[in-house]
Amino acid sequence: MIWFKFILCLAVILFAGTKLAQYGDAIAEKTGLGRIWIGLVLLAAITTMPELVTSVSSVALVHSADLALGTLFGSCCFNLSILALLDILHSRTPVLSVASPRHVITAGWGALLIAIAAASIIAGSRFSFLALGRVGIPSIVILIMYLLGMWWIFRRERGQRLHAAPTTSPQYDKFTTRTVCIRFALAAAAVIAAGIWLSFIGDAISEATGWGSTFVGTLFLAITTSAPELVVAITALRLGAVDLAVADLLGANMLNIAMIAPVDLAHGQGFVLSSVSSGHLIIASVAVMMSLLVIAGLRFRQRRKIFRVASWYGPVLIVLYICGAYALFNSGIGL
Repeated sequence: MIWFKFILCLAVILFAGTKLAQYGDAIAEKTGLGRIWIGLVLLAAITTMPELVTSVSSVALVHSADLALGTLFGSCCFNLSILALLDILHSRTPVLSVASPRHVITAGWGALLIAIAAASIIAGSRFSFLALGRVGIPSIVILIMYLLGMWWIFRRERGQRLHAAPTTSPQYDKFTTRTVCIRFALAAAAVIAAGIWLSFIGDAISEATGWGSTFVGTLFLAITTSAPELVVAITALRLGAVDLAVADLLGANMLNIAMIAPVDLAHGQGFVLSSVSSGHLIIASVAVMMSLLVIAGLRFRQRRKIFRVASWYGPVLIVLYICGAYALFNSGIGL
């Protein structure tokens, strides 16, 4: 019965996520905000809602900080591995060569946030007493850095829009702005509801496996809660909205790390990053390396794929993800 619910949730996410990407692209066109900003803020906020609910419920109800942080760090790695899939699905040219080079800022800022979180885990008990109320100071620093990054990116995107001339004809003239917003809201509600339900189903399935919270959170829960990002990114790619897809994935990574602040607040037992397993450092390191690889792909814009199916960075992203999962499993931490 639980597997039937799991498949049903995925089906809802597949249908609603497809509509979400389509109407998100329409909003980007009609509002003039651009695909990067819509993907970075609007789509990322919706598609990461399951991670927020799963991680907060993990510390508030299950009392497992490792499960919460594993979900967030693991989701970052999985989101970056989705870029490898997008590259395979994108015909002829590397997908990161088609995407705007302005994504370098988002990828770099996401890597910085992950590095700050990893450094806080390393510090461990040294920061356990540095708290303002129920939230640790490093968590507050991460949240402030996220907001500063979004403000900086917004200013750059606004400047680009003011100087950019329209290059394509409108694609969504048959829809009014009001219709697009209503349909987007309905699709978003369906994605959020199914994603949240999926996170609880994934938690129940993970308990049945008998594996440890660090490994299960990093792999199974991270993958299931990232299902909306996967569906939205693939749909955006098929619509030709590459920037929308890439911005959603990279924006989701930034937001995943910023969620450490509400997780810390819900934890209520001291600074959350000082009470988690050091095994998270493995996945955090892999996430930073994958982010740097994405930056390299955005900076060195190849015209053709080295391989007929994928670009040079696609297989490397997948190998890094698999090696990280294997290293975490083989370490015995959280099992």
